[in-house]
Amino acid sequence: MKTSNILFLLVTVFLLNACGGAGESTNTASGGGETAQAPLAGQSAVDDGVSEKDIVKVAVGSKDHTTLVAALKAAEYVDVLANAGPFTVFAPTNEAFNKLPKGTVEGLLVPDKKGDLRNILEYHVYVGVYREDMLQDGQSIGQANGDNIQITKKDGKLVVNGTANVLATVKASNGLIYVIDGVLLPPAKK
Repeated sequence: MKTSNILFLLVTVFLLNACGGAGESTNTASGGGETAQAPLAGQSAVDDGVSEKDIVKVAVGSKDHTTLVAALKAAEYVDVLANAGPFTVFAPTNEAFNKLPKGTVEGLLVPDKKGDLRNILEYHVYVGVYREDMLQDGQSIGQANGDNIQITKKDGKLVVNGTANVLATVKASNGLIYVIDGVLLPPAKK
């Protein structure tokens, strides 16, 4: 029995060495044969080709949400919203971002404004799922940034903060997306 354990261990060590080691890649571009750690990808890099799309994959596949996807990348939130969740995301369209004063979006995408961008993006996310039948007129919902949004119903239509109309609801593997026609701006801190 002891011999089979030693043999198993030797085979395992041999295979690991033959494959270049566990989790390492060899950097031959520098010519020094140095070992470098391969960059790790997060949950957003998982693609099994069969499962329902998560919130990020839905947004990436939408021609109407390229600005939102760029903002998620700049804030380094792509992997966060690709995780299991569940999340309810109020996703502004490109047209919604275009309604902001000129230069606002570009100004938020610079590294120095990452904190402000994250605050705005978090104001569009609820951790949990609010199905449409759960949303009530006058309802206040606590968002990921700690502030609340207000839901109203006008003529059977959902409106967020009195200005952003819900245009569509899209189910994702890790929650729900409400497509909205306005960008939600968090209240000013006192």
